[in-house]
Amino acid sequence: MGLVLGAGGVAGGAFHAGVLAALAEVTGWDPRRAEVVVGTSAGAIAAASLRAGLPAADMLARAEGRPFSPEGQRVLARAGPPGRPPPLRPGGGRVLTAGEVAATLARAASRPLSARPLALLAGLLPEGTAETALITQGVGAIAGDAWPEQPLWLCAVRQRDGRLVVFGRDVRPPVPLAAAASCAIPGFFRPVEIDGEAYVDGGVHSPTNADTLVGAGVDLVVVSSPMSIAGRGLRLAVDQPVRRWARALLDAEAVRLRRRGATTVAFQPTAEDAAVMGVNAMDPSRRAAIARQAYESTRRRLARHDARERLARLGPATG
Repeated sequence: MGLVLGAGGVAGGAFHAGVLAALAEVTGWDPRRAEVVVGTSAGAIAAASLRAGLPAADMLARAEGRPFSPEGQRVLARAGPPGRPPPLRPGGGRVLTAGEVAATLARAASRPLSARPLALLAGLLPEGTAETALITQGVGAIAGDAWPEQPLWLCAVRQRDGRLVVFGRDVRPPVPLAAAASCAIPGFFRPVEIDGEAYVDGGVHSPTNADTLVGAGVDLVVVSSPMSIAGRGLRLAVDQPVRRWARALLDAEAVRLRRRGATTVAFQPTAEDAAVMGVNAMDPSRRAAIARQAYESTRRRLARHDARERLARLGPATG
């Protein structure tokens, strides 16, 4: 089976911690044993942590500031507590020249289906000024530079043409650099340069990129999608448009997976979860509350018959 961990900033990382801990506790399935783990932005950090051996329960403990298990202590020995991200303040970075903009548009025009409009637009924004050193250092302390034996796919967007690149599948730079590239929010973080190419956040292509697993041979895909929303009811909230956009993309990706015979089970924030998450995805003061809310919300969903039936293939004896 495949595991997909989507974008969502600090809030998204906390959401993943709650969802994965509840899944492991209720079903007995260890997320570290997924055949393929796909991570985008915040999900890239969580994915790299899982492949480094961090138990889901310790992801939740770290988000809540609680003691770790002996296994978690071993993995996190060099990492320390989660870092505080830099404030997201746009502006101040390098602005692309007219020639660079024209070249980017020309490349996109020559292959109009190779990049999504938002991903192309992200490549045209003024470059951010915040460094991604906190990400590379944090991921490096947990996962090291080398890619794990089991597939780990981290999604980023190539700045010059807006194309999705899946690190770990398409090319293999050091894992911390790949994770930082996946997290490089356009207009805020500096693009991450890898082998002469600049990369930005994979979330501008899709907050989940679940359809990277089309053709991967998995029959079940579990998705943790912090940026979308569960249910079809409308909410009067400022994050509604973004969450509906993320939900629409995930729905389309699930259709493509289903056409190839894969069942998709998505864990998305409920209205109550979204209220706890708030609108500032980079606010570290909410990390513990979000993780606990996601954990409790996921446990409630897993108590339902339909969820148990769809996840019947998960369990201690399967991976």
